[in-house]
Amino acid sequence: MKRSEVNQIIAEADDFMRSFGFVLPPFAYWSPSELIKRKADIAGIIDARLGWDITDYGKGNFDKLGLFLFTVRNGSQDDLSRGGGMCYAEKIMISRQDQISPMHRHIVKAEDIINRGGATLALKLYNSDGDGQIDKVSDVTVATDGVLRTQGAGDILRLNPGESVTLMPGNWHSFWGEGGDVLIGEVSTVNDDINDNIFAEPIGRFSTIEEDVEPLHLLVSDYEVWIK
Repeated sequence: MKRSEVNQIIAEADDFMRSFGFVLPPFAYWSPSELIKRKADIAGIIDARLGWDITDYGKGNFDKLGLFLFTVRNGSQDDLSRGGGMCYAEKIMISRQDQISPMHRHIVKAEDIINRGGATLALKLYNSDGDGQIDKVSDVTVATDGVLRTQGAGDILRLNPGESVTLMPGNWHSFWGEGGDVLIGEVSTVNDDINDNIFAEPIGRFSTIEEDVEPLHLLVSDYEVWIK
């Protein structure tokens, strides 16, 4: 992705979130130079990989295969391992109309996916088989706002604004906006995007950035390169 495209997505996403009354924390709006200047004070941001995250999954077609995310808070893997402390995370996401977030599952993370506003959020769901692969036969049972719902393998679960689904480790899922763009909340156990995303197809989690202009804000995938 070109940096100019990333900058435009950030600006459009911020407007979309604000239209639903969702405002990001102050550090979201720090410039790259301010982040670098404050690197001694922001280990909690860098280590937890809080911030802007825009991916085309390495395929170069964001409008068709992509997702906007912002990690607002993220706990500690150490706390999760010992079973106490900050064991949770929160993201805000935008799935554009017919923009696919590809089929994947998590090993550790359980997550509530919440339609925070906009159009319908559509999710295709499968179970895992005994080898962790997609089970194309067995019915899928998930909790939607605490109510169990069972549907066939590969059927589409549709969530209207205000509705949510709880996905457990091993639940294969892909999702997209149906009928328009969707603001999505995610509340989960500690998030590890580097090690805890298993995709059905061999794709990348993060985008390769072509630096055609200066960044408006850094992405979480920029931190290792820009903040040393």
